[in-house]
Formats: sequence, C-alpha cells, structure tokens
Amino acid sequence: MNPLANLTRRELLNRWCVGFGGLALGGLLADRQLLGSSLRDLPNDPTDQDTPSLPLPHLRPRAKRIIFLFMHGGPSHVDLFDPKPELTKRNGERPPFKRTRVQFASRGNLLGSPWKFRQVGKSGLPMSQLWQHLPQVADELCMLHSVCDTNVAHGGACMKLFTGSDSTLRPSVGSWISYGLGSENQNLPGFITICPSSLHGGVDNFGNAFLPAVHQGVSLGEPGYPNSLAKNAKFGNLKNKFSTSQEQRRQLDFLRKINHQHSAQLGFDSELEARIQSFELAFRMQTAAPEAIDLSQESIETRRLYGMDEEKTENFGQMCLLARRFAERGVRFIQISHAHSLPFNNEQWDQHSHLKQGHEINVAQIDKPITGLIKDLKQRGLLEDTLVLWGGEFGRTPTAQAGDPKIIGRDHHPEGFTMWMAGGGVKGGFRYGKTDEFGYYAIENRMPIHDLHATILHLMGLDHEQLTYKHAGRDFRLTDVYGQVATDILA
Repeated sequence: MNPLANLTRRELLNRWCVGFGGLALGGLLADRQLLGSSLRDLPNDPTDQDTPSLPLPHLRPRAKRIIFLFMHGGPSHVDLFDPKPELTKRNGERPPFKRTRVQFASRGNLLGSPWKFRQVGKSGLPMSQLWQHLPQVADELCMLHSVCDTNVAHGGACMKLFTGSDSTLRPSVGSWISYGLGSENQNLPGFITICPSSLHGGVDNFGNAFLPAVHQGVSLGEPGYPNSLAKNAKFGNLKNKFSTSQEQRRQLDFLRKINHQHSAQLGFDSELEARIQSFELAFRMQTAAPEAIDLSQESIETRRLYGMDEEKTENFGQMCLLARRFAERGVRFIQISHAHSLPFNNEQWDQHSHLKQGHEINVAQIDKPITGLIKDLKQRGLLEDTLVLWGGEFGRTPTAQAGDPKIIGRDHHPEGFTMWMAGGGVKGGFRYGKTDEFGYYAIENRMPIHDLHATILHLMGLDHEQLTYKHAGRDFRLTDVYGQVATDILA
C-alpha cells in the first residue's frame, strides 16, 4: 500500500518541506501567509500541466528586462556627474542656502569637488576625471540629475528605493516586475539578485512581501557583509542530495495529480498553486542554472572587456558578466550590489570621511566592468531592449561633514542626486532634471522615487496605476497613490 495515499494535500506539502522543499531556494518558499491569491502568475486552467503563460503587458514595452547596478552607500553626484562651478568657487564658505531640518550627521561649510570635470562623447555629457572608461559609452547614457525624496538614513532610503515605502514592508520593484511580466525563461527565476548586501534592508530589498512566493528575488551568493565574492557565488540548495531527478519528477507528478483532484472537488486554490510552482521552478533550475553561471564558456576577449583580468575589477566584472548572461536567458530583473569594504572606512560608498580615497577606489572597481557591460549588450543587440539602471539610495551633500579636515567627507543627501539609465528605450547622451548651483536641491523636473518607479514600469510595458495586487482588503501598487512617468526621457 502506498504510504502517501491517505495524506491530504497540505500534509504532503508539509512533509516535503524538509526534503524537496529545501530545494526551492529558501526565498521562493516564503511563509505561506505571504502568498497572495492572484491569477496573474498562475495558469488560467488549474488542471493545465504546462508552465504558466506569460502575462500580457499593459503598454508597448520598450524594454524586456532590467539590470540594476546598485551602488550601496550613496555615491556623490557633485563629484561624479553633476559639476557645480559655483561650489568650487566658494569652497570653504558657509552655505548661502537653507538646509533641510532633518540631517544625518553634523555638516560644515561648502566643499568643492577635488576632481575636475570634462565633457565626453558627442553629446558632451559632463563626467569627472574619475571616470576613465565610462566616457566611451557616454552617448548611451541618460542622466537623471533630479532624483530625490528617499530618506536621510540608509535603511529607510534603501527601502524607499527598492520597495517604494520607507516605513512598511512592501514588495520590491523586481518582484513587481516579475509579477507583472513573468520570466521569459521558465527554467530560471524572473528576478535574480547577485551578491546582495545583508545591510539596510537585507533580504527585504529583494523580497516579495505579500506577492506570491514565485516572485521573491533569488540570491546568487549569500547575503553578507562585506558582500560575497562573485567567483564563489552559487544558488543555495540547488542540488538535492536525497533524491534523483527521476524520483523528484515522480514526486512532482504525484503532487500535481493530487492538486487536480483537490481543484476538481473544492475549487482552485491559488495559494497552494503558487507554492507548487516554486517546487516546479526549483526542479527545472537544477539543469538550467549551472549552465547560466558557467563563465568558462566566455572568451578571453569578453572576460577582458569586463575587467576580469585585473584584480581591482575582477569581482564586479564577474557580476556584470553574469548579469548579461541572465539577461540573454530571459530573466526580467537582475540586481547587482557593489559594496566594497575599505580598510579605512568600512561603509561602501558611504564616505563620511576619506571622500577622495574612497570614491577613487570605488570608481576604479566599477568603471571598466560597467563600460564593458554596455558595450557587450550593444554588440549583441541586447541594449535596445535591456534597461540598465545605475545609482545608490541617495547622493552626498555639497557641504563637508564636520570633523577632522584631514579625513574630509560628505554626509547623506536625498534632496537631489544623480542616477542614470542606458538602453531600454531611453534617450542616450541626454540630461534630465537639474539641481541648484550648489547641488543641494532638485529644482527642475524633480523625480521622486515614485516617479522613477513609474517610469521604469512604463519602459517595461506596465502601467503603474494598473499593476495592482489585492492584499488585506485593499489594492496595493508599487507607486502607492503617486507617480508620474518622465516622458521626456523616452526615445
């Protein structure tokens, strides 16, 4: 007699959580209470044994996928992309403008950039002399100089950037896009995060919250601080040591059979269906994921393009190359975190002190890999429908942080800072928005984070007002009740 024959469907799932359930990559098997009841990501026919069909976009998509290059800690806009001659001229003077009431640390006088700026590319975009490689792709970049309205603290700012809320747990932008569009490759997740940080939100920065579990970001590499090395990054629990693939397939087929019987008797249960899909995805990933992260297939020339032949750029270069491989395999949202640990300032881009040394080290690590990524995407015909997004949770103040002048730095600054986009339907060699003459306030075409999210969703073919999910008695969306699309940046 089959010992599983008399088990209920829920009992069977619970027993498998220890064995095959562990294969579902942890994050995909979020608490059952977090699983919603939406048919958007599930088969129209619950008895259909095929993988779910892709949801239709609301609009004509300009991009099919996003690669988000997250600069954890807050890179300084006035030292990288937003030159302020008046700030340099009045270096050391007291600020003539009114400062915001809420500040993170004590602030001193005006601080001009230690680096000179020059115009690069045919478009003449301004970049500081820190950038040695990025000018080669300047005409692909769309500078957003007026991003604002995050939070003055890292934790709240990261929550706002990744989820649209700095006070309550909400789904991350990658989860919303996975929910709205699914994955073009049914053997890989719709949302992958590469070497994420455990700080300032940690797993919540790629969490699904109340969206179905299959939209949780799947981590390549364990979250940790400092972030794990890309060369050691693996998908957790990918291999099942207890069952062969044939045995696993039989288990899943049996589970599907019980599911069909349950649906026929009691009706379609989307909560359990979402969980079964997590099992199915984990099973399929056993064959697809190892090939996707196998960089031995890449040529020496490609590896050099990403800077993988140099010690200072090897780690971030490998992350960027992995992102390109996931992008060409149909993953919708790929997130990369740069969070270097400095010997004199253990805070990524967060240069409250040692601004010059810190930003020089950080830019040197990412400059060549990012340039290589954009070049590689373009030559493969992927840049046209891949949106590359670069930025941190905020910028840095145009004033010095009060303290020892020998180790000078800048404080957190969410009132106006720079992010940029490339490819994916945006104008290249274009500057959008403006900060004041000192780089303190965004004063033209202000882009609050809700506007940034609305614009990203629009580029992906999703109307931010229509992409909703019913939870706790109300409809939620990434942009809450806000958000305007920045139509001026659309190509």
